[in-house]
Amino acid sequence: MSSDFEAYEQDFGTLTAEITNKIGRIPKLAGEEKTQLVLNVDKQLEEVRELLEQMDLEIREIPIQSRGMYNSRLKSYKQEMEKLEKDFKRSRIAYSDEVRNELLGDGASSSESQRAHLLDNTERLERSSRRLEAGYQIAVETEQVGQEILTNLHIDREKIQRSRDRLRETDANLGKSSRILTGMLRRIIQNRILVFILGAILLLTIILAIYFNLRGQ
Repeated sequence: MSSDFEAYEQDFGTLTAEITNKIGRIPKLAGEEKTQLVLNVDKQLEEVRELLEQMDLEIREIPIQSRGMYNSRLKSYKQEMEKLEKDFKRSRIAYSDEVRNELLGDGASSSESQRAHLLDNTERLERSSRRLEAGYQIAVETEQVGQEILTNLHIDREKIQRSRDRLRETDANLGKSSRILTGMLRRIIQNRILVFILGAILLLTIILAIYFNLRGQ
């Protein structure tokens, strides 16, 4: 997982370097070329946002004990992203000021100020929307994890219940075996007593036979 994160970091570094270079060029250009560069930077910023989201997802797959370092790196990248967005906004405002001055002159400063304010509000709404989307994604993933935990608990409960049933069955079998062994031992003792009595009777009979035989002579 860390190798994927590092690959995203490399892409992030490449993109942000390109964006920084283009943002610095925007105020120096004019006309269609400047418009195209603004659109290009806006597209690349969206790619950077997607990279940050991918990094965030990768961190969630990393073992908890190793996440601290990656979270710190991701935090610095997000701060760098915020700085790029601010620089881009200032660059766009500078670009708009040039166009305004060329087309309308200084009399449009009031409307341009309102436009900058609207642009700032729009970007705030976009950031809020992205945070809400990320929060929703986290909530969905948390619900999935909770569902998996409940499923695992249910499976474990069934396993424990089956183990208890087997223990009860084993205990019942042991009790039955104990009763059988006790009965067998009792019969063995009875048989031994009977053999002893028969042996004693046989011995007495032999002694009496010998006695009467000797007496008859």
